[in-house]
Amino acid sequence: MNTALPPRFPITRPEIARVIAAFYTAVRAHPGLGPVFAVHVTDWPAHEAKITDFWASTILHERCYDGSPMAAHVNARNVQPGMFSTWLALFDAVLARELSPDQATAWSALAHRIGRSLRAGVVDRSTHPGGVPKLR
Repeated sequence: MNTALPPRFPITRPEIARVIAAFYTAVRAHPGLGPVFAVHVTDWPAHEAKITDFWASTILHERCYDGSPMAAHVNARNVQPGMFSTWLALFDAVLARELSPDQATAWSALAHRIGRSLRAGVVDRSTHPGGVPKLR
């Protein structure tokens, strides 16, 4: 009996890998995001493979990703809450360029939900109740 979950939307692993490669090409060229990633990523092919695994796990329900996106963003220490809107806008542009409209819309909605969660985790760790910034 096959108990595997169906994909969240129709897409293949090669399409996911293509989007991730195009996205990180755009990230490296971005004046705001490029330097943030450059501090942490020294092996771009390995990073892209790991993020492809993340999305394949999330979208296709493959059991191939091992990591914690929340911990990675919090531990980076240079990720600021305002960066998520820039990241998502760039990701949306890549999705629109690389995929069909239906695929792009579905993946964008998922990315925005995850982005809100990551942003909340970064904000919650960097502020006291009421939004007062933690200075230490």
